[in-house]
Amino acid sequence: MAHPIKHFRTITKHRHKVIANCARAGILWQGLRHDLSKYSPTEFIPGARFFQGTRSPNEREREIYGCSLAWMHHKGRNRHHYEYWNDYNPKTKQIENVEMPIRYVIEMFCDRVAASKIYNGKDYKDSDPYTYFLRIKGKNRMHPNTEELLDKLLVMLRDEGEEKTFAYIKTECHGRKISGER
Repeated sequence: MAHPIKHFRTITKHRHKVIANCARAGILWQGLRHDLSKYSPTEFIPGARFFQGTRSPNEREREIYGCSLAWMHHKGRNRHHYEYWNDYNPKTKQIENVEMPIRYVIEMFCDRVAASKIYNGKDYKDSDPYTYFLRIKGKNRMHPNTEELLDKLLVMLRDEGEEKTFAYIKTECHGRKISGER
């Protein structure tokens, strides 16, 4: 059964948490544009149809159909997802992970914190985003430098809390470039 109102509330509440996190991280403009594609029919209709409230509707869509068309649409339009950053390397003739610009790694961090708070509710702990990250860590899903920075931020959140982590992001990450960033 579809839950369009519940889905709308969840994605909007999540988006507002991401906006607040991005403001704390010094990237408010990115936060204001975060996940707008979730309101498109391609993403919203499956989201409402597979809504459960405790995890992404994309997970349920995958269980039923073997893939999530909503997710494929979403990741191709939102640069804060590491899955967006894959490209063909003519030297190796392979699809490879591309290093993410710092601002998108920061937005990805903000997104993961917000998602953990939405899905875990009152049971949220600062270790939750890191625990979720461990599912993919070391599995060559993202560029090693991207993974290293995200890991550092999530460990800092887990061990030292939000206040210190967002302060670190604002003072140490802005203006910094990683190899290949323009």
